[in-house]
Amino acid sequence: MASVFDVANWFLHHNKFLRNFLDQDTDEISNLKLQKLLYYAQGSYLALKGKPLFYDPIEAWKHGPVVKAVYKKYCDFGASGINRLEYYQLEDEEKEVLLKVYNRFGGYSAWGLRNLTHSETPWKETDQLSEISQEKIKKYFKKHYV
Repeated sequence: MASVFDVANWFLHHNKFLRNFLDQDTDEISNLKLQKLLYYAQGSYLALKGKPLFYDPIEAWKHGPVVKAVYKKYCDFGASGINRLEYYQLEDEEKEVLLKVYNRFGGYSAWGLRNLTHSETPWKETDQLSEISQEKIKKYFKKHYV
């Protein structure tokens, strides 16, 4: 199983690759956007593979789903793009799902992803600052995304 920081770093590296080599107009990933990509990655992996991609809980915060440990690590970037890249180690099947998630959701702005998560039942049906259950996420993603 991947660490949530490995997943976060995959998204940051992939985004930097796209910015440098394919599309210089691609937005950098902010903490807000990274949080939503982690939520969509976890949901997609749960629905496709039947198991979590990472262990860290996802909580329902004011601006959508958040992995608290990742939020704390990158909070010093504020709304700016995160340019601190670190090594990551993932299995090929994990990277395959992350690429699908990025291709589907990476083009959204941070605020667009925030609004999307606010329309979805896992966040809407969870009390603020409480953990969004993996079962709730899995059920929703199986029905709506895979």
